[in-house]
Amino acid sequence: MKFDKKLSSKKTKWTFKNNLVVKNFDEHILKSVPHYVESQNLIVSLSNFFLKDGSIFYDLGCSTGSLIEKVKRKNNEIKVNFVGLDNSKEMISFAKKKKLKNCSFFVKDIVKENIKNSDMVVSMYTMQFILPKYRQKIYNKIYKSLNWGGAFILFEKIRGKDARFQDIFNFLYFDFKKENKLDPVEILDKEKSLRGVLEPYTIQANVDFLKRAGFKDVTPISQYLNFIGFLAIK
Repeated sequence: MKFDKKLSSKKTKWTFKNNLVVKNFDEHILKSVPHYVESQNLIVSLSNFFLKDGSIFYDLGCSTGSLIEKVKRKNNEIKVNFVGLDNSKEMISFAKKKKLKNCSFFVKDIVKENIKNSDMVVSMYTMQFILPKYRQKIYNKIYKSLNWGGAFILFEKIRGKDARFQDIFNFLYFDFKKENKLDPVEILDKEKSLRGVLEPYTIQANVDFLKRAGFKDVTPISQYLNFIGFLAIK
């Protein structure tokens, strides 16, 4: 089953535990997620408001470590400890090869892993792959781990609040991927592979998760079609 001219799999379910996926991930994600680089750059800019000497920064679902690399470069004049967690050993192996100073990458399940006291936690298109029954537990854990005034940045793919909006999102997203030279058959193969793997929620459902965890200050910081980013401050 093909997902991209450089990506294929004999399995019917999408997986990040695949060396071919890992090798081409950073290139493929640009074709699949609108404004991905701009979203990363926004997180980098926001880091100036929350990181200081001695801070800990977490990236939950860090994949190849590209976001940590960018945030570290932006905050190179202060000592920050960066922690990247991902359940794909192939992704973590790739990230470790960058040998970034003060950056630790671990193969961990974020459902089970404890998060140390930190000033900034990021989840960039990760929670949508977590089974819904575990998501509130993770949000609660993130809120509890943050120092007062710390930030949680959440980027997620979302569902439209009704069928009409969802149809519009789907059609325009399909057009976006075609414009990025993905073949229509490959696009449909990818959609099939994500069934039962990716489970997006509406904007309100995501806000409700954050509010139940304890966050009172929550604001959207970016949205393009059904891809949205939130900033929540403790």
